[in-house]
Amino acid sequence: MNNPTEVLIIDDEPEIRRFLKVTLLRHGFHNITEAKNGTEGLEFLNSRPPAIVILDLGLPDMDGTDIIREVREWSTLPIIILSGRDQERSKVEALELGADDYLTKPFNTEELMARVNVALRHAKQSKGMSEAGYDHQGLKIDFNKRLVSIKGKAVYLTPTEYKILALLAGHAGQVVTHSALLTEIWGKNFPEKNNYLRIHVQHLREKLSDDPLYPKYITNELGVGYRLKIE
Repeated sequence: MNNPTEVLIIDDEPEIRRFLKVTLLRHGFHNITEAKNGTEGLEFLNSRPPAIVILDLGLPDMDGTDIIREVREWSTLPIIILSGRDQERSKVEALELGADDYLTKPFNTEELMARVNVALRHAKQSKGMSEAGYDHQGLKIDFNKRLVSIKGKAVYLTPTEYKILALLAGHAGQVVTHSALLTEIWGKNFPEKNNYLRIHVQHLREKLSDDPLYPKYITNELGVGYRLKIE
């Protein structure tokens, strides 16, 4: 069955573009546009915005982060980074600029498609998220009433624990970086103490009975941040 969702691939390597296109076609995505550099990619984005972008950071004419920065001035469309840069700093920078997810080359095609589907689903859900709340694997969050429950049983969180969970839920399916969590919850002048954040997340997981080795809810993106599952 054909998927009408339009995907824009921005990558300067013809082999990667070809491989991505074959992968997307195999998974039912038939509306695919390719751009070989940043300038061409921005032209497509400005003339006919797609539903999702798969973006390489190392482009010949500009850095992929410049594209993220420009797109985020006018759109929240999902952006998935696919890059040979595996440094945590690059991942954090791209995510904090507004990328939805990050995969390093070489990559697993099934993982890529899972990330694509999660990003698209999150984009559909995000508009109604503030009203509908979060509901996954028995965990429910009512944003209006600030209530959390698991399978109907109330879970009592500290104000800080609730803030962390609500922030993750507001970006469910996406990675929220350590520095973004620290800034949003404790303010810009708070020193970046990831250990401090990790302790709060550990307590939160305990209250949710969420095994960090086999998490149902909160996953750890090593060295980058945390993600609340939506599947």
